[in-house]
Amino acid sequence: MQTFDAIIVGSGQAGPALAGRLTAAKMSAAFIEREHFGGTCVNNGCIPTKALVASAQAAFVARRHADFGVTIGGRIGVDMQAVKARKDSIVQASVDGVTNWVNKMPGLRVFRGHARFTAPHRIEVNGEQLEAERIFLNVGGRPVVPDWPGLNSVPFWTNIEMMQVDRLPEHLIVVGGSYVGLEFAQMYRRFGARVTVVEMAPRVIAREDEDVSEALRDILARDGVEFRLNAMCLGAEARDGGVAVTSECAEGPPQIVGSHLLLAVGRRPNTDDLGLAAAGIERDERGFIKVDDQLRTSVPGVWALGDANGRGAFTHTSWNDYEIVAANLLDGEQRRVTDRIPAYALFTDPPLGRVGMTEREVRATGRPALVGKMPMTRVGRARERSETLGFMKIAVDAETRAILGAALLGVTGDEVVHSLIDVMYAKAPYTVISRAVHIHPTVTELIPTLLQGLVPLH
Repeated sequence: MQTFDAIIVGSGQAGPALAGRLTAAKMSAAFIEREHFGGTCVNNGCIPTKALVASAQAAFVARRHADFGVTIGGRIGVDMQAVKARKDSIVQASVDGVTNWVNKMPGLRVFRGHARFTAPHRIEVNGEQLEAERIFLNVGGRPVVPDWPGLNSVPFWTNIEMMQVDRLPEHLIVVGGSYVGLEFAQMYRRFGARVTVVEMAPRVIAREDEDVSEALRDILARDGVEFRLNAMCLGAEARDGGVAVTSECAEGPPQIVGSHLLLAVGRRPNTDDLGLAAAGIERDERGFIKVDDQLRTSVPGVWALGDANGRGAFTHTSWNDYEIVAANLLDGEQRRVTDRIPAYALFTDPPLGRVGMTEREVRATGRPALVGKMPMTRVGRARERSETLGFMKIAVDAETRAILGAALLGVTGDEVVHSLIDVMYAKAPYTVISRAVHIHPTVTELIPTLLQGLVPLH
């Protein structure tokens, strides 16, 4: 038996930073990682996919050269092996950074292997028993592979396997019309593949307002992405060296035949093989570890951070989990998950920046509210860049004047949204930003104009 002050399981966003705080506080700590340092974001999530998005954007702009008065001789092509090599180098630099950071922490011992509880405060890894008063679970999640008829008889990719692709699919079928699926759909269409998105819901990214969903579908359709919505009774079978996906859609043939299949139908937590029952740690019906407002599990002295706790599915929420735990444990603070304002982005081109409530959610509250909406065609910076697709929309409380939520679908919307996030965290009225003087010409300068034109939400 080896005893430590703390054990950290998983090297995703929250793990290394927490290890740094604990060891800086002179605690002895064990750090367990089963596979890749850096977790999903570094290896097959945020960093590699945004590197691929950047390459796809470069190809798209190059093909539009004439729109900007630029002359390029010859055919615009995409070297997928070079695209992958660029992505790999960016990923490797990040992995190396995390690995070196963790390995050099004084007072930290690193174990490579799979961790399982054998008691509430005891974990086994590679046959060794480790014990600690404080245990932090940062085990992340993985793609869902559904139990569809025929799926086990055909090759398919998830976002993990997509990281190894160095060739252009002739026709990529993307099952899943949400955030991951739409990013891959647009990037591979811009690389030159035919792409069909198959979605069970009647619209893409169904959690968003209908106008946002429809605008995003239109944006991707302009790129040439095809859509099959209301797809039910999904199944797959091998066909002509490729794959046929059964969709049973209301429109079009009942099967879509393509060369390759990408599954982007959700994620599940890595909690089913941790021995949680041996520790008495409770999970919910979806497999997420139950935590309270300070990320404590049902077992005192055990915390769960990141994707596995069901309180956020983003790198930035995982990082905030670390901040909450570290501040409460080491700084005597009382920070809570419920202090967090929901915010995220969809990194299509143009991107969607989201914060707070949707318009549909605001309506459901029944509160008096004001709403403003502005097409990107009104934004001078967007016109100058010939990137005028999308719109900006904001909802505020008519009585308190607090910003309730926003959807910014347009050029740099993923950056502009932070001007609203900061005001919301400051609990300031929307008039603070509506009266601010912003720099011209920018996209953000139209936020005050948008707020000055609010109308009652009917």
